[in-house]
Amino acid sequence: MESQNVRASLETLALRPVVLTIDLHRGHLDPAVATLPLSSDASAALVQRVVPLLDEYRALGVPVVHLITSYRDREEILSNPYWRFQAGRADSARRNIAEHNLDGMPGLELMPGIGREGDTVIMTKKRYDCFVGTDLDFVLRSAGSDSVLVTGVNTNSCVLATSIAASVRDFSVFVVEEGVDTMLSTELHEAALAIIDASFGWVASAATTLDVLRARSLAPV
Repeated sequence: MESQNVRASLETLALRPVVLTIDLHRGHLDPAVATLPLSSDASAALVQRVVPLLDEYRALGVPVVHLITSYRDREEILSNPYWRFQAGRADSARRNIAEHNLDGMPGLELMPGIGREGDTVIMTKKRYDCFVGTDLDFVLRSAGSDSVLVTGVNTNSCVLATSIAASVRDFSVFVVEEGVDTMLSTELHEAALAIIDASFGWVASAATTLDVLRARSLAPV
């Protein structure tokens, strides 16, 4: 569902982009240890799409920042009333929320191939909005960034909340369609993209983002 005029917007508004990966860790994507898992097929497919895409962004000189959810203890999680309500409910996809990405758990590790030397890793994310309780804003502004290329999970929670937060901080937001997915339904995934597209940023295909960045790298100085 690539937005209209996304190419022109990328050309004019994403002059100093930074790639964000949100929660591309084993706690969501490794079926062996995940506490809030995507389906095994969806997890494998997302990693297969994102790993080469990140390498292409790096080759074009775009910085990559990884956001990883991490909690000291269950109290940090359950201080959120909605999560406390969901914890342990048999009918909830978030029933294991109180056990998600606690210190020392293997779920805190990025999936193989996602991280590379030279990337920035922020491991203080505790809520859907990646700016809350982290130094993401400082990292972006110290890099001189004017825009973010957003990848990760879940489309309808962390990707949506972070896209809104980046937009209201006056960054140009481009959600890379092939780079996001959710552990919930396709309907919620598509609804989240539609909300972002309507009010907060652009939904862009990976091919379009790469075309614009490649053309810029080849342009005469």
